Order: sequence, then structure tokens, then C-alpha cells
Amino acid sequence: MLRTGRIVLALVFWAGITLLFLDFTGSVHAWLGWMSRIQFLPAVLALNFGVIALLVALTLLFGRVYCSVICPLGVMQDAFGRLGRLGRKHRNRYGYSPALSWLRYLVLGIFIVAMVSGISSVVVLLAPYSSYGRIVSSLAAPVYVWANNILALVAERLDSYAFYERDVWVKSVTTLVTACVTLGVIAVLAWRNGRTYCNTVCPVGTVLGLLSRFSLFAPVIDTSRCNGCGLCGRRCKGACIDSENHKIDYSRCVVCMDCIDNCSCGAISYGLRRRRKGAEETSASDQASRRGFIAGVGAIIGTAALKAEEKTVDGGLALIVDKKTPVRRTPIVPPGAVSLRHLSRHCTACQLCVSACPNGVLRPSADLDTFMQPESSYERGYCRPECTRCSDVCPSGAIRKITRAEKSSIQIGHAVWVKANCIPITDGVRCGNCARHCPVGAITMVPSDPSDESSVRIPVVNDERCIGCGACENLCPSRPFSAIYVEGHENHRII
Repeated sequence: MLRTGRIVLALVFWAGITLLFLDFTGSVHAWLGWMSRIQFLPAVLALNFGVIALLVALTLLFGRVYCSVICPLGVMQDAFGRLGRLGRKHRNRYGYSPALSWLRYLVLGIFIVAMVSGISSVVVLLAPYSSYGRIVSSLAAPVYVWANNILALVAERLDSYAFYERDVWVKSVTTLVTACVTLGVIAVLAWRNGRTYCNTVCPVGTVLGLLSRFSLFAPVIDTSRCNGCGLCGRRCKGACIDSENHKIDYSRCVVCMDCIDNCSCGAISYGLRRRRKGAEETSASDQASRRGFIAGVGAIIGTAALKAEEKTVDGGLALIVDKKTPVRRTPIVPPGAVSLRHLSRHCTACQLCVSACPNGVLRPSADLDTFMQPESSYERGYCRPECTRCSDVCPSGAIRKITRAEKSSIQIGHAVWVKANCIPITDGVRCGNCARHCPVGAITMVPSDPSDESSVRIPVVNDERCIGCGACENLCPSRPFSAIYVEGHENHRII
């Protein structure tokens, strides 16, 4: 019964979080957005102490239920592990193995150092929630959109507007390759050995493992009932049950309840842990684990404190060909990101904002310093002043929540005119697309020859009014490079 309840809850969380990355309408987030905010690492980076306290208390009470129920990457590993056990021959394929503690703590140490040092490329590769987000947004989302487009085609034939067509495009080849490699590694490890990734690589799993050693409730073995068959150990995906010595390594147990359901003697139950005198009294290894726990928690609190301190075409004037991305000296990051530094230090590159952007503006960065974190580019659309979707969905505080009124006054960059590309200059014809579509009136068309009012008009940008939304760049008919583009600002400012 416990196992069935755990599986049902895990499927609910997995389906809900997956839909957050697939949905492009914004309706799912209104109901299920809280699921992204209770993920461990985003909560730490957002300094959401309420969620952190809840997850710590949950682990100290019931063990690593976060890993088996709430974490979508953990649930996905269970699915691959189940595939590896198909057939009678492979049903009991696991076995007990000693914990690779040195590897777990080494990876955790590297992860914490990378967080403190701002080496985001390491953080985003190891963060479990971010890894799952990249896999879904890069591999599953295109299939989802294709299916939607088929339904849109059918609905159109039936004179219905229940569905509408969306573009299917690869936002970043680098992110796609990274997602494929990540999925391959995790799938192979889970297919062969169950929760190997969780218990040797995942830094969140290591931290929660340190906490779960002291959990109040856990699976316990009744030695008076055990017949020594070893079935529990051969079915344990965490490789944490030493059936010969009747011991369970609670730092690796993800409370999946498989051992309870498969014990024919009823020798394993989930309940209050009781410490026996002698063998289970505090030993040197227990003291070492406590020291490791204190060091790990201290490092996380220190990292959070550092973060807290940081927180103070058309028109028929040109051939319709694909636009190319201009070379920007400074990347553009979305309103609410505050600055390039703030985004880099807080973003886990989960791709939720990229998936949610309705205008095709956000895409993952290929730069090593901001690897797979969101940046803006305006070849497919522009950042509409009334849209705050990215700030609404960000679970880590990398993009702070802003209102529509606030967004209209945040300057994320400024427009730069490129004379050599401008159609009035090159072709001697009228245009003015950039000025007509500027939502803040920052562009004015003036005569190219000040002494001749009848000369062709060219755009002049008022840097004090421009907010960097990219409407001018996106709607400029010049190809392949726009005659006006946006240069980003390292620090956003209010105008």
C-alpha cells in the first residue's frame, strides 16, 4: 500500500513538472507552478527558506522521499530501471555494494565550490532539476509541439480554434547535444544499476543522504522474521541493503518501499527507527557522518548567505530571408534578471523560462561562462512589454518577479543603428518600421540630410528612453542583418 501511494504521488509530480516545460500557453503554470518552486536547488538559490525548511524536515522525518517522489529526474530513473528489470531473468538483478562516499563528497565539494565561485557551467551540469528540464525542453517539447500542430491542422479543417500552430525549432544545438548526452548517461546507469546516479553523482542526493541518516522513520529489518533469502537486497535499486548483516545504508535509501512489498516473510516494515545498544550506538563512522552533515549544511548556508548579500518584416522592401544574430558585445538577459552577474549566480539553467517564452526571444547561451543560461535574441520575436512570463515561472530567483508596469521601465539594453544596413540609405526608399513599432517612442525618423527636409529619413535612437525590447531589431526589413540591433547592459536600470 505504501509503495502504491508513493508511485501515485511520484507520477503526479513527474507529470506536473513535465507539463510545465511542455506548456506554451501559460495555463498550466497558473495551477502547477508551485511544483517547480519546491525543487531543492532552485529553493536554495531563491533563498526560499520556507521550502528549504520543509524539505529538510521532510527528510529528517521520513528519509529521502524527495528523491523518490518530488524530484522528476529520480522518477525518470525509476522508469529506466524498471525497463532494465523486464523479464523473469532480470527481475532480481541488483545487489548490495558499499557506498562510494569519497566520490559523492568529491562531487558535492566541486559543486559547492562552483556555486560559490560562480562557475555556472559546472553547477548547471550537475543540478538534477536543471538536467531534467533540459531533457524535456530539448527532446520532448518538439514532439509535443508537432502533435499540437497536427491537432491545429485538424481543428482548422473543422472551423475550430481550439488549437493553434506553433513553430518547431532547435533553440540551441549545444543544449540539445548536452541533453542527449545527459539522458544517455542517466538512462544507462539507471537501466544497469538503478539509482547509481542519485547515490554517486547528484549533489542534492548527497546532501539529503546526509540528512536521511538521522531520519525518524525508515525501512527497518526484523531479524526474528528474516529467513536470509536476500531478495530485498536483489530488488534494492539503491544497492543499500546488506541482507547478510541485516543492515540498511539510510544515506542511499530513497524510500521506494520495493523491499517491503517484495519481502515474503514480512521482515521489513516502514516505521520508527529503534537504535540497539552496542552495534548501533554512536561509532566513529557515525561521528564522521555527522561531521560531514554539519559541513555540508554549513556550506549550503554559507552559499545561500553569499547569494543573499548579492541580492541588495515585412513591408516588401527586402527579400524575405532568415535573419542572422548580430554580434553583441554584451549579452541581453530578460527584465527581472537585474544584471548579468545576478543571473549567472542564481540561474540553474533549467530551461523553464526558455520553454515558457511565448515570443521566441529566450534561448540557451553557448558561452562557457553562462553555459545554457537564458539570453535574449530577436530573430523570431521581441520582448513584448506586456509579457512577464519568464519572471512568473523562474523558481530560483534568477529572474525576479516583476509586474507589467515595472517591466516597461526596466532598461535591459539600448538600440544601435547600423547605417550600412539601413534600407533608406542603401535603396533610397522610405521605411520607418523601427520608429512605428517602438513601444516606448525611443526612435525618431529624421532627414538624412539636415539641410534638405525632403531627403530620405533615417532613425535616431534616444538611449534614455529605449528599454532594449528588440521590437526595432525584429521588425527591421533589412536582411540578413538588421539595420538596428540591441546591445545588452551588464546592469539593468530603471528609466
